[in-house]
Amino acid sequence: MNRKSESLQHHFANSSPAVRSLLESARTAIEQVLSVKPDESVLIVTNPVSDVSDISMAIYDAAVEAGARPVLAYQPQKNQLDFAEPAIIEAISSRPDVFISMSAGKLGKDRRGIAEPYESGGRRFDNLFHFLLYGEKSMRSFWSPGVTREIFLRAVPVDYATLRLKCASLKQVLDHAASVRITTRAGTDITIGVAGRIAFVDDGDFSIPGRGGNLPAGETYISPTLGSSEGVVVFDGSIASYSGTIQIRQPIRVEVAGGFVTGIEGGTEADELADTIRRGEENTTALEKQGKLPAGEGEVYRRNVRNIGELGIGLNPAAQVTGNMLEDEKAFRTCHIAIGHNYDEDAPALTHLDGVIRNPTISVVYPDSSQIELMRNGEFVSM
Repeated sequence: MNRKSESLQHHFANSSPAVRSLLESARTAIEQVLSVKPDESVLIVTNPVSDVSDISMAIYDAAVEAGARPVLAYQPQKNQLDFAEPAIIEAISSRPDVFISMSAGKLGKDRRGIAEPYESGGRRFDNLFHFLLYGEKSMRSFWSPGVTREIFLRAVPVDYATLRLKCASLKQVLDHAASVRITTRAGTDITIGVAGRIAFVDDGDFSIPGRGGNLPAGETYISPTLGSSEGVVVFDGSIASYSGTIQIRQPIRVEVAGGFVTGIEGGTEADELADTIRRGEENTTALEKQGKLPAGEGEVYRRNVRNIGELGIGLNPAAQVTGNMLEDEKAFRTCHIAIGHNYDEDAPALTHLDGVIRNPTISVVYPDSSQIELMRNGEFVSM
């Protein structure tokens, strides 16, 4: 037994069963999700908030156990519109092999990257994290915004072999589609173009550089073709806002035309969504006036606050809709549509607001006009 193993055994010898369970989930993350190897550098960024801090310490210990060189950094809790602390961006600039964001809210935006975007392969990135992950592909990562101890224990230790097969199968369907139509008994009826787009998988396999996603994992998602989304979305599960995830009690009706949100109706939860969008627009204007957005980019960022930026379908069998977006968007019998920034990096915005739709019927249309019914009232029909 090596010195690191002895240290861990001593640390956890008298721990409660709950703490030992947390370490087991952390080992799953380090070993099965990230495949961390001896002597790799691992940067973990968290907040001084009990659940995420406890999870981060368990992950730190699991990384030590794997023989890696972890660093654990704390910053104040951030929301949708906040900037990461400069010291955190500097830590990311050290180019760790593995980066983990275990945040009670968000990692935070990159002030320098928004003012002077990073470029790689003809793509521009307004966050150093995205640049290193998706541009240079020099690191691998997972991020867990808003995670709780309960979610980490329930939805991280899953059958990853089966999950990866399901994610890959759904990706094949979406990669070849021209458009996707979503309807629900609650009133959703929207068509989203996806021609020319390639789907992403959040399948819990972040073992090679350039791969990353949420943990808990379990979705396949795609950026809509710009300007293609038309119809009505009725969010009836949960939705992200500047103050956190809202568990929806009165459905929010959102009108979409030309790829952008044009109207929002409902009760107080709809008002909070509208207020979050307004804040995103106002913050964009403020950054432009301060010279913190590239010349001419202010209008682009402001317009895209209302962009339909993502369609995702949940595939994690252990996930539940609990009012925590990290888990909600992975749940079976749901899909989610995001308003704001997209994942193809051609619709930059300060916000990305996921909204969950329960029990959807989803039809996929191909370029030759043929179509399949993928899901009916929340149940997969073909995949």
